[in-house]
Amino acid sequence: MTALPTGAEPATAPAPAPAPGAPRAAVLALARFEARGLLLRLPVLLALAGYAAWIVWHNLRPYDDYPALQDADRATQGGPLIVGLAALLCANHAVLRSRRRDTERHLGVLVLSRGHRTAAHALSVVPLALLTAAGVAAQFAWEAAKPGAVGRGSVAELLAGPLTVLLFGAVGVLLARLAPSAVAAPLLVVVCWVMFVGAAFPFAGQETGAAWFAPVVGAARTDPFPSALLGRPAAWHALYLAGLALTLALLAVLVSGTRTRGVQAALAAALGLTVLGGAAQTGDVPAGTAAARVRASLTPEKDQTCVRRGTSAYCAFPEWTPRTYDWARVAGRVQALAGGRAHGQRLLVRQRLEARYGLGGDAALAPSTTPHQVTVGTAWGGNRLPEFSTAVAGVLVAGDEKSAAGLCDGRMVTVMWLSLAWQDAPESALRHVRLDDSLSGSAVVLSPTEPLTMTAGQTKVVRALLHRPLPGVVGRVKAHWSELTAPRVTTARVAELLGVPVRVGPDRCAE
Repeated sequence: MTALPTGAEPATAPAPAPAPGAPRAAVLALARFEARGLLLRLPVLLALAGYAAWIVWHNLRPYDDYPALQDADRATQGGPLIVGLAALLCANHAVLRSRRRDTERHLGVLVLSRGHRTAAHALSVVPLALLTAAGVAAQFAWEAAKPGAVGRGSVAELLAGPLTVLLFGAVGVLLARLAPSAVAAPLLVVVCWVMFVGAAFPFAGQETGAAWFAPVVGAARTDPFPSALLGRPAAWHALYLAGLALTLALLAVLVSGTRTRGVQAALAAALGLTVLGGAAQTGDVPAGTAAARVRASLTPEKDQTCVRRGTSAYCAFPEWTPRTYDWARVAGRVQALAGGRAHGQRLLVRQRLEARYGLGGDAALAPSTTPHQVTVGTAWGGNRLPEFSTAVAGVLVAGDEKSAAGLCDGRMVTVMWLSLAWQDAPESALRHVRLDDSLSGSAVVLSPTEPLTMTAGQTKVVRALLHRPLPGVVGRVKAHWSELTAPRVTTARVAELLGVPVRVGPDRCAE
């Protein structure tokens, strides 16, 4: 046995080199551990609960029974913003854990480098993004399963929500490496909330251009467009979000000290995808889409399919053809109450929209002067039903939409009674079809084209008729149809013919 010199220490065997693939396996193991912790964090749990409640509220609204799926896919993008902000906050907090607990120097002796640990934190957001994707799929499937659903959705639009969660998580990880402060992430969350949820993004509401650099690009429009007229660069936007999320995650790894050629090459590729998607998504609306919008606005008959239901024809854009059954049901119920030739009058119900001013435009449709043609929009359900019913009644009484919009005499009583009497809750429908939601006084009555006007006296007569047994009023309307629909018949005379003893003032055209 050889004695060691005095003061000498036994030699220590060098640490074995990690086996090939060991860092990768360790990164994935750490990512799984951090993912479990991330999913159990209180902000994330609250965000997921709020997101689930938002989905239920959004899909149970009574006027959402007839969704257009090309709008329903975009409607999935708002809720994930809440989850994304929680991911930003909690991923940032997880990365800073070693700094808060002063364990960074101990972690330095492990197999995983600081860059590897950063990569694991970035990967830990993936399960949360997948959970968000499941929520997006459930929300869209719920909408698609509704009997009144029309149109088709876009996979690229559906990807925006989950990719936003990945992006915000990567922002949180990068922020922890660039500004390791406990207050940086909460401040950024507040800024993001104000900008995106509060619609304070500088280019919010624009259809093209810099607005597409935001994670979610909505369109403030109530009436859907046919899928072919959207012209949204959703696929390029999904590529931009994916590339940006990957770029930020790799940049966080790079600033953590891992500057290998592989990381640098991946960062360059991710940055290239981001630039490609970002540049392509900011272009103008394609020329073909713009031309199709003009054609659909001015000559919709060139793009529509017409079907006959009963004695009337119903012309719709191809995606809306199944909805002609609903239009025919309403038109048939209105005509069943009419008398004279109007009872069997052949109508042409044509779907119209104004698409020349883009997705954010809200220009009103001009009333048609074609005899017996009724306009119906692309939205349905809720207030759209009594509005269409009023348009049908107006054409049956006045002959065309332009004449109906100018009614100022007692014929308005006949129009509104035809529109409302057959409905389950006629007074509620009356309230909803009036601009001020009132049941007394004069008011503007909404329709798919130009609105109509009711005087206070006409409102009294209509409400009195709605409180009477329907068969008795129907008999009087059919018996006196010619006089009830005669030009310049007064509201007082209409009330007398229908047996309503109320005092009314002069008609609007006599004032």
